Amino acid sequence: MFLYLSKLLPLFFYPLGLACISLVVALITLWKRPRTAAIAITLSLFLLLFCSNAWISHLLVRSLEWQNTATAQIPNAEAIVVLGGATKSAFWPRPGADLNEQGDRVIYAAQLYRQQKAPIIILSGGRIDWRGSGTSESADMANILTALGIPATALVQEPESLNTYQNAVNVKKILQSRNIKQVLLVTSAMHMPRSLKIFQRQGIDAIPAPTDFLVSAGEMQELGNSPKAAILNLLPDSSNLNEFTSALKEYVGLFIYSLRGWL
Repeated sequence: MFLYLSKLLPLFFYPLGLACISLVVALITLWKRPRTAAIAITLSLFLLLFCSNAWISHLLVRSLEWQNTATAQIPNAEAIVVLGGATKSAFWPRPGADLNEQGDRVIYAAQLYRQQKAPIIILSGGRIDWRGSGTSESADMANILTALGIPATALVQEPESLNTYQNAVNVKKILQSRNIKQVLLVTSAMHMPRSLKIFQRQGIDAIPAPTDFLVSAGEMQELGNSPKAAILNLLPDSSNLNEFTSALKEYVGLFIYSLRGWL
C-alpha cells in the first residue's frame, strides 16, 4: 500500500496535477463565486507558465544532477550496480525489451564493464504490477546487455525490488553473499543524490557513476546567450514541464525517504 500511495499522492502536488485541481475548482465555483474561480484559473496559469520555462526547469534539474559529477577518472571497483527504471517490457509491437528515456544507465554500465572497471554487473529491479506485467527489469536489462556483447556470466540479477530503498536492501544481500566491499553505482544523474544516500545508509561503499544528464554546461549557457534565446526559453514547453516535474519528484522522494529513516 505504501508503494502505491507513494506513487499516487504526490501526483496531486506536481504542477500538472495542481493545475488540474485548480481548474476543477474554477469550474465548480465559476457561477456562484466568480472571484474564487478567477483566482483558481490564475493559479493554474501561473503554475504552468512558471514550471514549463527552461530557466526554472534547468536550474532545478541542475541542482540535482550536478551534485555527483565526476572530478576525476572513475576508479575500479568490485561490481557495477545498475538500478532499474530503464526498460519497457517486450510487448507487441516491440521486437524485444526497449530502453526508455533513462536507458543510458544500461549502456553506461556496458561501457564501464568494457573499460574493466569491475568484473560483474548487478542488475536491480522488479516490475510493478499496475504498470504492466512481463519480465522483471533486471531480466530486461540482462537481455539487452547480452545483446550488446556482455557475457551472461558477468551479470547478476536482483528481480524483486520495486523502489530505490528495496534496491539498496536487496543489493546489500548480494554483496554480502559475495564478500563485495565496493561498487560503482549507476543510475540517472537526477536520481543519483537519493540513490547514493540510501545505499550509504545501508552501509554500502558506493562510488557514484551518474549518467543520463538532462542539463549540461552548454545547455545552461544557451539559456541566455542572446536576447532572442533568453525570451524563447521563457516560453512554456512540455519537455521543460516534464523535467521540472521529474526533479520535483526527486525532492519529494528525498523528503519522504528521510521521514521513513531511509536516508
